[in-house]
Amino acid sequence: MADFAPDPAFEAGSKAAGELALCHVRLQDDARYPWVILIPRQVGLVELSDLKVADRARLMEEIVAAGDMVRDLAALDGDPVDKLNVGALGNVTTQLHVHVVGRRRGDDAWPGPVWGAGTARAYDPQALALRLSALSARLAPRAA
Repeated sequence: MADFAPDPAFEAGSKAAGELALCHVRLQDDARYPWVILIPRQVGLVELSDLKVADRARLMEEIVAAGDMVRDLAALDGDPVDKLNVGALGNVTTQLHVHVVGRRRGDDAWPGPVWGAGTARAYDPQALALRLSALSARLAPRAA
């Protein structure tokens, strides 16, 4: 059986942050929104129904934990989120993954979805390092 690896498409817009019990965690490299992506570390998953029942329950717990991480990221800016959006779309990258996005009233896409709204703004290197450090405090070490 092949080893798990995130779809290469994730490399273009996100950075590896670490691991939870079930999921590989990535920081979306878009400074407009505090945003993490959870990717269950199992090969061949496309739909939530592809997960075993226990792993679906674990994923829900990890989504809740990711929401706390997103709130922590927002706190770094001193600008708390008003709402957490959770989505598992998979239209571009079919590998099962879940987005947890912090939204603020008046953000670039509010009240619509973040997908396709404007152009992503990459974090500057210092801000990126700070966010990855904040995430790593809650996660296992990043894979090399």
